[in-house]
Amino acid sequence: MTTQLDIEAHYTTRHDEATRLSSTLKGRLEQARVHDLLTRYLPEPPAVVADIGGGPGVHASWLKDRGYEVELLDPVQHHVEQATAAGITAVQGDARRLPWENEYFDAVLLAGPMYHLPEAADRRLALREAIRVIRPGGFIAVVAINRAANLIGSMLANTLLLRRGIVADILETGFSPDNDRMAETTYHTTTQLRTELTNAGLRSVTVHGLTGPGGWLTVAIDAHFRDVPLPESLREPDPLKTALECSRLADRCPELTPSSSLLFAVGQRA
Repeated sequence: MTTQLDIEAHYTTRHDEATRLSSTLKGRLEQARVHDLLTRYLPEPPAVVADIGGGPGVHASWLKDRGYEVELLDPVQHHVEQATAAGITAVQGDARRLPWENEYFDAVLLAGPMYHLPEAADRRLALREAIRVIRPGGFIAVVAINRAANLIGSMLANTLLLRRGIVADILETGFSPDNDRMAETTYHTTTQLRTELTNAGLRSVTVHGLTGPGGWLTVAIDAHFRDVPLPESLREPDPLKTALECSRLADRCPELTPSSSLLFAVGQRA
């Protein structure tokens, strides 16, 4: 089971979440697509939005700049301090026990708990709490990691033979006790993610490919060209624009959703 110490250690000593979405091509694509998809479902500002598991406030800052009132919750105190410094109302807490009153928010973004809570019962609690604090008719958006992400990503980085056991575990069960990225991480299939949201009581559940097939272009570039100049063929046209357009086009074809490393699911409270 994921512990508070696990998460604190990961995000304070091994991983800089504040720069993750800006320091890599994959991160910039993810950020652009989250904003793309949120724009489809959010009510017009001003509205009150919860960013649960919102880290240092990257998405919250974007929402605030667009006129939304945002309140952020994260289990990592360092993230709460970063978000507060950015002008976001932020509190340390647990997605399974939210501090807000019933029907407080117009929309909820749940971008971390679905993969940081490996136990299905804990994910059910987090979804139940998100439903409790949102007003009837509001949309809840969650981000999950596709089970296939490690297989394709490791293949593109040419690390599959080194990580074969981990990848096989994740493909079979959605979890590996030997995961070298973060030990307690769960991975979803599109069907599993849709079922979890539907069983929680959300209606009109839609699962989008967040980074889509275009995301694999960014993964390959990040893996092999991080410290070397890109060849001309990968500089022009801009590969980020190429990946973004590919992901947007693929979003019109639900059968392509499982090709995405990250999944973005949205459901509406009755």
